[in-house]
Amino acid sequence: MTTQPDTRIIPLIPAEVYPTPAVMAISPAEAMLSREEQEQQRLADENWRRSIPAQVFLNYFFAINYHLQEGEGPLGGLQHLPFFRQHQAELVEADVAALIKLLHTCWSTEYALRATAELGDDNFLRNALHWTFPQAYHTILSGLQAFLYTTGVRTNNGQVIRREVGRLVVKNAYPRPISFYAAGAYGDFSIHRLPLAGYKAGLHIASQEIDAQAQIGQFLRTTRKQKAITTRQQVQANPNTAIRSQKTGRPLDKWTAAHWQQITWRLGYTTIFDLLGRLRISQSSREIERYVEADIDFRLFHSSLLNIVSYLNGVHETYVAKALGLERYEQLVRELPTHLQNSFVQERLRTRVQPTLLGAEPAPELKMAA
Repeated sequence: MTTQPDTRIIPLIPAEVYPTPAVMAISPAEAMLSREEQEQQRLADENWRRSIPAQVFLNYFFAINYHLQEGEGPLGGLQHLPFFRQHQAELVEADVAALIKLLHTCWSTEYALRATAELGDDNFLRNALHWTFPQAYHTILSGLQAFLYTTGVRTNNGQVIRREVGRLVVKNAYPRPISFYAAGAYGDFSIHRLPLAGYKAGLHIASQEIDAQAQIGQFLRTTRKQKAITTRQQVQANPNTAIRSQKTGRPLDKWTAAHWQQITWRLGYTTIFDLLGRLRISQSSREIERYVEADIDFRLFHSSLLNIVSYLNGVHETYVAKALGLERYEQLVRELPTHLQNSFVQERLRTRVQPTLLGAEPAPELKMAA
Protein backbone atom coordinates (compact mmCIF):
# COMPACT_ATOMS: atom_id res chain seq x y z
CA MET A 1 0.00 0.00 0.00
CA THR A 2 1.24 3.49 -0.80
CA THR A 3 0.25 6.85 0.51
CA GLN A 4 -0.07 9.87 -1.71
CA PRO A 5 1.47 12.92 0.02
CA ASP A 6 -0.76 15.90 0.55
CA THR A 7 1.12 19.07 -0.34
CA ARG A 8 -1.73 21.53 0.26
CA ILE A 9 -0.34 24.32 2.39
CA ILE A 10 -1.97 24.97 5.74
CA PRO A 11 -0.58 28.10 7.46
CA LEU A 12 0.80 26.89 10.75
CA ILE A 13 -0.10 29.91 12.84
CA PRO A 14 -3.11 32.03 11.82
CA ALA A 15 -2.31 35.73 11.56
CA GLU A 16 -5.11 36.70 13.92
CA VAL A 17 -3.61 34.68 16.79
CA TYR A 18 -0.46 36.78 17.10
CA PRO A 19 -0.76 39.90 14.86
CA THR A 20 2.32 41.93 14.09
CA PRO A 21 2.28 45.42 15.65
CA ALA A 22 1.83 48.19 13.07
CA VAL A 23 4.27 50.61 14.73
CA MET A 24 7.02 49.93 17.25
CA ALA A 25 7.44 52.86 19.62
CA ILE A 26 10.90 53.76 20.91
CA SER A 27 11.19 53.59 24.67
CA PRO A 28 13.09 56.24 26.71
CA ALA A 29 15.82 53.67 27.41
CA GLU A 30 16.25 52.98 23.70
CA ALA A 31 16.43 56.71 22.96
CA MET A 32 19.61 56.88 25.06
CA LEU A 33 21.34 54.31 22.85
CA SER A 34 23.62 55.18 19.98
CA ARG A 35 22.29 54.81 16.44
CA GLU A 36 24.30 51.62 16.01
CA GLU A 37 22.93 50.21 19.26
CA GLN A 38 19.39 51.21 18.30
CA GLU A 39 19.78 49.45 14.96
CA GLN A 40 21.04 46.30 16.69
CA GLN A 41 18.08 46.46 19.06
CA ARG A 42 15.69 47.00 16.15
CA LEU A 43 17.09 43.96 14.31
CA ALA A 44 16.84 41.86 17.47
CA ASP A 45 13.21 42.91 17.98
CA GLU A 46 12.38 42.22 14.36
CA ASN A 47 13.99 38.78 14.55
CA TRP A 48 11.96 38.04 17.69
CA ARG A 49 8.71 39.05 15.97
CA ARG A 50 9.53 36.88 12.97
CA SER A 51 10.21 33.99 15.33
CA ILE A 52 6.83 34.17 17.12
CA PRO A 53 4.96 31.82 14.72
CA ALA A 54 7.74 29.21 14.93
CA GLN A 55 7.97 29.62 18.71
CA VAL A 56 4.23 29.06 19.04
CA PHE A 57 4.48 25.98 16.84
CA LEU A 58 7.35 24.67 19.01
CA ASN A 59 5.26 25.43 22.10
CA TYR A 60 2.39 23.35 20.72
CA PHE A 61 4.48 20.23 20.14
CA PHE A 62 6.43 20.64 23.35
CA ALA A 63 3.07 20.95 25.16
CA ILE A 64 1.79 17.71 23.58
CA ASN A 65 4.97 15.92 24.62
CA TYR A 66 4.76 17.42 28.12
CA HIS A 67 1.15 16.28 28.42
CA LEU A 68 2.11 12.76 27.28
CA GLN A 69 4.90 12.53 29.83
CA GLU A 70 2.72 13.82 32.66
CA GLY A 71 -0.11 11.38 31.88
CA GLU A 72 2.05 8.40 30.99
CA GLY A 73 1.57 5.27 33.12
CA PRO A 74 4.14 2.46 33.39
CA LEU A 75 2.79 0.71 30.28
CA GLY A 76 1.04 3.57 28.53
CA GLY A 77 -2.48 2.80 29.73
CA LEU A 78 -3.55 0.58 26.83
CA GLN A 79 -4.07 -2.48 28.98
CA HIS A 80 -6.84 -0.68 30.90
CA LEU A 81 -8.94 0.11 27.82
CA PRO A 82 -11.91 -2.18 27.04
CA PHE A 83 -11.45 -1.40 23.34
CA PHE A 84 -7.89 -2.72 23.46
CA ARG A 85 -8.75 -5.82 25.46
CA GLN A 86 -11.47 -6.73 22.94
CA HIS A 87 -9.32 -5.99 19.88
CA GLN A 88 -8.79 -8.93 17.53
CA ALA A 89 -8.65 -9.59 13.80
CA GLU A 90 -8.86 -12.48 11.36
CA LEU A 91 -5.83 -12.12 9.11
CA VAL A 92 -4.77 -14.27 6.16
CA GLU A 93 -1.21 -14.32 4.81
CA ALA A 94 -1.98 -11.52 2.34
CA ASP A 95 -3.11 -9.36 5.26
CA VAL A 96 0.03 -10.14 7.20
CA ALA A 97 2.15 -9.18 4.20
CA ALA A 98 0.25 -5.86 3.89
CA LEU A 99 0.79 -5.15 7.60
CA ILE A 100 4.49 -5.91 7.36
CA LYS A 101 4.82 -3.51 4.42
CA LEU A 102 3.10 -0.73 6.35
CA LEU A 103 5.20 -1.34 9.47
CA HIS A 104 8.43 -1.37 7.47
CA THR A 105 7.48 1.98 5.95
CA CYS A 106 6.62 3.33 9.39
CA TRP A 107 9.88 2.14 10.95
CA SER A 108 12.18 3.13 8.09
CA THR A 109 10.73 6.65 8.13
CA GLU A 110 11.16 6.87 11.89
CA TYR A 111 14.72 5.57 11.46
CA ALA A 112 15.44 8.46 9.07
CA LEU A 113 13.86 10.94 11.48
CA ARG A 114 16.02 9.64 14.33
CA ALA A 115 19.16 9.68 12.19
CA THR A 116 18.77 13.42 11.64
CA ALA A 117 19.37 14.14 15.33
CA GLU A 118 22.54 12.03 15.27
CA LEU A 119 24.02 13.62 12.15
CA GLY A 120 24.30 17.28 12.94
CA ASP A 121 24.22 20.32 15.16
CA ASP A 122 21.48 22.86 15.80
CA ASN A 123 22.01 24.53 12.43
CA PHE A 124 21.59 21.17 10.69
CA LEU A 125 18.36 20.52 12.59
CA ARG A 126 17.12 23.97 11.56
CA ASN A 127 17.50 23.21 7.85
CA ALA A 128 16.34 19.63 8.32
CA LEU A 129 12.79 20.89 8.95
CA HIS A 130 12.30 20.54 5.18
CA TRP A 131 12.22 16.79 5.63
CA THR A 132 11.71 16.13 9.37
CA PHE A 133 8.21 17.67 9.32
CA PRO A 134 6.90 15.36 6.57
CA GLN A 135 8.87 12.40 7.98
CA ALA A 136 7.21 12.77 11.38
CA TYR A 137 3.79 12.93 9.75
CA HIS A 138 4.29 9.98 7.42
CA THR A 139 5.83 7.60 9.96
CA ILE A 140 2.80 8.11 12.22
CA LEU A 141 0.44 7.81 9.24
CA SER A 142 1.92 4.44 8.21
CA GLY A 143 1.67 3.10 11.77
CA LEU A 144 -1.90 4.38 11.99
CA GLN A 145 -2.78 2.68 8.70
CA ALA A 146 -1.41 -0.61 10.07
CA PHE A 147 -3.64 -0.26 13.15
CA LEU A 148 -6.67 0.68 11.05
CA TYR A 149 -5.99 -2.31 8.79
CA THR A 150 -6.53 -4.62 11.76
CA THR A 151 -9.89 -2.93 12.41
CA GLY A 152 -11.03 -3.56 8.83
CA VAL A 153 -10.32 -0.06 7.48
CA ARG A 154 -7.98 -0.64 4.55
CA THR A 155 -7.56 2.51 2.54
CA ASN A 156 -5.17 5.27 1.49
CA ASN A 157 -7.96 7.85 1.37
CA GLY A 158 -6.96 10.66 3.72
CA GLN A 159 -10.52 11.73 4.50
CA VAL A 160 -11.57 8.19 5.40
CA ILE A 161 -8.49 7.70 7.59
CA ARG A 162 -9.14 11.02 9.36
CA ARG A 163 -12.80 10.17 9.96
CA GLU A 164 -12.10 6.68 11.27
CA VAL A 165 -9.28 7.67 13.62
CA GLY A 166 -11.48 10.48 14.96
CA ARG A 167 -14.13 7.92 15.86
CA LEU A 168 -11.54 5.69 17.51
CA VAL A 169 -10.23 8.56 19.64
CA VAL A 170 -13.75 9.40 20.82
CA LYS A 171 -14.46 5.68 21.50
CA ASN A 172 -11.45 5.57 23.87
CA ALA A 173 -9.27 3.36 21.70
CA TYR A 174 -6.28 5.50 22.74
CA PRO A 175 -4.73 6.14 26.16
CA ARG A 176 -6.09 9.20 27.91
CA PRO A 177 -3.04 11.46 27.29
CA ILE A 178 -3.82 11.40 23.55
CA SER A 179 -7.61 10.96 23.65
CA PHE A 180 -8.39 14.70 23.65
CA TYR A 181 -10.43 16.18 20.80
CA ALA A 182 -12.42 19.20 19.65
CA ALA A 183 -15.99 19.15 18.34
CA GLY A 184 -18.76 21.59 17.51
CA ALA A 185 -19.56 24.20 14.88
CA TYR A 186 -17.46 27.21 13.92
CA GLY A 187 -17.73 29.79 16.68
CA ASP A 188 -18.91 27.20 19.18
CA PHE A 189 -16.04 24.73 19.53
CA SER A 190 -15.80 22.47 22.57
CA ILE A 191 -12.65 20.78 23.87
CA HIS A 192 -12.95 17.35 25.47
CA ARG A 193 -10.66 15.48 27.90
CA LEU A 194 -8.47 18.53 28.50
CA PRO A 195 -10.01 20.15 31.59
CA LEU A 196 -7.51 23.04 31.63
CA ALA A 197 -7.78 23.84 27.92
CA GLY A 198 -9.91 26.93 28.57
CA TYR A 199 -7.03 28.90 30.08
CA LYS A 200 -5.20 31.45 27.92
CA ALA A 201 -2.09 30.06 26.24
CA GLY A 202 1.16 31.96 26.74
CA LEU A 203 4.20 32.43 24.51
CA HIS A 204 6.47 30.52 26.87
CA ILE A 205 7.38 26.83 26.90
CA ALA A 206 5.04 24.85 29.16
CA SER A 207 6.42 24.39 32.65
CA GLN A 208 3.29 22.93 34.22
CA GLU A 209 0.23 21.00 33.11
CA ILE A 210 -2.01 24.08 32.92
CA ASP A 211 0.36 25.63 30.35
CA ALA A 212 0.47 22.45 28.30
CA GLN A 213 -3.30 21.97 28.19
CA ALA A 214 -3.93 25.64 27.39
CA GLN A 215 -1.55 25.46 24.42
CA ILE A 216 -2.96 22.15 23.16
CA GLY A 217 -6.46 23.62 23.47
CA GLN A 218 -5.45 26.63 21.38
CA PHE A 219 -3.84 24.29 18.82
CA LEU A 220 -7.07 22.30 18.57
CA ARG A 221 -9.20 25.41 18.15
CA THR A 222 -7.03 27.04 15.46
CA THR A 223 -6.76 23.75 13.58
CA ARG A 224 -10.50 23.13 13.68
CA LYS A 225 -11.17 26.73 12.63
CA GLN A 226 -8.96 26.28 9.57
CA LYS A 227 -10.72 23.03 8.73
CA ALA A 228 -14.13 24.71 9.04
CA ILE A 229 -13.11 27.58 6.75
CA THR A 230 -11.64 25.20 4.17
CA THR A 231 -14.76 23.03 4.30
CA ARG A 232 -16.99 26.08 3.77
CA GLN A 233 -14.95 27.06 0.71
CA GLN A 234 -15.29 23.56 -0.72
CA VAL A 235 -19.02 23.42 -0.04
CA GLN A 236 -19.70 26.83 -1.57
CA ALA A 237 -17.54 26.12 -4.63
CA ASN A 238 -19.67 23.06 -5.48
CA PRO A 239 -23.00 23.96 -7.19
CA ASN A 240 -24.55 20.79 -5.76
CA THR A 241 -23.69 21.52 -2.12
CA ALA A 242 -23.56 25.33 -1.90
CA ILE A 243 -25.84 27.00 0.63
CA ARG A 244 -27.78 29.61 -1.33
CA SER A 245 -29.73 32.77 -0.71
CA GLN A 246 -33.48 32.20 -0.70
CA LYS A 247 -33.94 35.53 -2.49
CA THR A 248 -31.34 35.40 -5.25
CA GLY A 249 -30.52 31.69 -5.44
CA ARG A 250 -26.80 32.53 -5.40
CA PRO A 251 -24.28 30.94 -3.00
CA LEU A 252 -24.17 32.94 0.23
CA ASP A 253 -21.08 35.02 0.97
CA LYS A 254 -22.03 35.70 4.60
CA TRP A 255 -22.92 32.87 6.96
CA THR A 256 -24.83 32.81 10.22
CA ALA A 257 -24.26 30.35 13.06
CA ALA A 258 -27.06 28.22 11.59
CA HIS A 259 -25.17 27.92 8.30
CA TRP A 260 -21.96 26.85 10.05
CA GLN A 261 -24.00 24.29 11.97
CA GLN A 262 -25.11 22.71 8.68
CA ILE A 263 -21.55 21.70 7.74
CA THR A 264 -20.37 20.61 11.18
CA TRP A 265 -20.93 16.94 10.34
CA ARG A 266 -18.38 17.30 7.56
CA LEU A 267 -15.68 18.32 10.04
CA GLY A 268 -15.72 15.12 12.07
CA TYR A 269 -13.67 15.36 15.26
CA THR A 270 -10.41 17.28 15.55
CA THR A 271 -7.81 15.07 17.26
CA ILE A 272 -4.07 14.81 17.80
CA PHE A 273 -3.82 13.38 14.29
CA ASP A 274 -5.20 16.60 12.82
CA LEU A 275 -2.59 18.52 14.81
CA LEU A 276 0.13 16.30 13.39
CA GLY A 277 -1.39 16.87 9.97
CA ARG A 278 -0.19 20.46 10.28
CA LEU A 279 3.28 19.04 9.56
CA ARG A 280 2.32 18.35 5.93
CA ILE A 281 4.29 21.09 4.26
CA SER A 282 5.41 21.14 0.64
CA GLN A 283 9.19 21.19 0.36
CA SER A 284 8.85 23.73 -2.45
CA SER A 285 6.81 26.12 -0.32
CA ARG A 286 8.06 29.35 1.18
CA GLU A 287 5.95 28.59 4.26
CA ILE A 288 8.68 26.39 5.74
CA GLU A 289 11.25 29.19 5.41
CA ARG A 290 9.43 31.15 8.13
CA TYR A 291 10.40 28.40 10.54
CA VAL A 292 13.87 27.65 9.22
CA GLU A 293 14.84 31.32 9.64
CA ALA A 294 13.36 31.65 13.14
CA ASP A 295 15.36 31.94 16.35
CA ILE A 296 14.05 28.97 18.36
CA ASP A 297 15.42 25.84 20.03
CA PHE A 298 15.42 23.44 17.09
CA ARG A 299 16.92 20.61 19.10
CA LEU A 300 14.05 20.83 21.60
CA PHE A 301 11.60 20.94 18.69
CA HIS A 302 13.09 17.79 17.17
CA SER A 303 13.23 15.87 20.45
CA SER A 304 9.60 16.78 21.25
CA LEU A 305 8.51 15.63 17.81
CA LEU A 306 10.46 12.39 18.11
CA ASN A 307 8.96 11.59 21.53
CA ILE A 308 5.44 12.07 20.15
CA VAL A 309 6.27 9.85 17.17
CA SER A 310 7.66 7.12 19.42
CA TYR A 311 4.63 7.25 21.71
CA LEU A 312 2.04 6.99 18.94
CA ASN A 313 3.97 4.38 16.97
CA GLY A 314 4.27 2.32 20.15
CA VAL A 315 0.50 2.42 20.65
CA HIS A 316 -0.16 1.30 17.08
CA GLU A 317 2.50 -1.42 17.26
CA THR A 318 0.88 -2.87 20.37
CA TYR A 319 -2.50 -3.02 18.63
CA VAL A 320 -0.96 -4.73 15.60
CA ALA A 321 0.91 -7.20 17.82
CA LYS A 322 -2.33 -8.08 19.59
CA ALA A 323 -4.06 -8.67 16.25
CA LEU A 324 -1.19 -10.75 14.86
CA GLY A 325 -0.39 -12.58 18.07
CA LEU A 326 2.72 -11.78 20.07
CA GLU A 327 4.73 -14.72 18.75
CA ARG A 328 4.13 -13.77 15.11
CA TYR A 329 4.95 -10.13 15.85
CA GLU A 330 8.20 -11.10 17.59
CA GLN A 331 9.14 -13.14 14.52
CA LEU A 332 8.44 -10.13 12.31
CA VAL A 333 10.77 -8.02 14.44
CA ARG A 334 13.53 -10.67 14.34
CA GLU A 335 13.38 -10.65 10.54
CA LEU A 336 13.72 -6.89 10.12
CA PRO A 337 16.15 -5.39 7.57
CA THR A 338 19.69 -4.78 8.77
CA HIS A 339 19.25 -1.06 9.40
CA LEU A 340 16.41 -1.78 11.84
CA GLN A 341 18.12 -4.58 13.76
CA ASN A 342 18.85 -3.81 17.44
CA SER A 343 17.02 -0.49 17.17
CA PHE A 344 14.10 1.40 18.67
CA VAL A 345 11.75 -1.26 17.26
CA GLN A 346 13.18 -3.95 19.55
CA GLU A 347 13.30 -1.48 22.43
CA ARG A 348 9.59 -0.71 22.15
CA LEU A 349 8.84 -4.41 21.79
CA ARG A 350 10.65 -5.03 25.09
CA THR A 351 9.35 -2.03 27.03
CA ARG A 352 5.85 -1.49 25.60
CA VAL A 353 4.47 -4.29 23.45
CA GLN A 354 5.51 -7.40 25.40
CA PRO A 355 4.67 -6.04 28.88
CA THR A 356 1.26 -4.76 27.74
CA LEU A 357 0.28 -8.04 26.09
CA LEU A 358 1.74 -10.22 28.83
CA GLY A 359 0.57 -8.07 31.74
CA ALA A 360 4.06 -7.89 33.21
CA GLU A 361 6.66 -5.24 33.96
CA PRO A 362 9.29 -4.58 31.26
CA ALA A 363 12.24 -6.95 31.47
CA PRO A 364 15.46 -5.25 32.62
CA GLU A 365 17.86 -4.39 29.82
CA LEU A 366 20.94 -6.61 29.84
CA LYS A 367 24.24 -4.84 29.27
CA MET A 368 27.72 -6.19 28.64
CA ALA A 369 30.18 -5.89 31.52
CA ALA A 370 32.94 -3.36 31.02
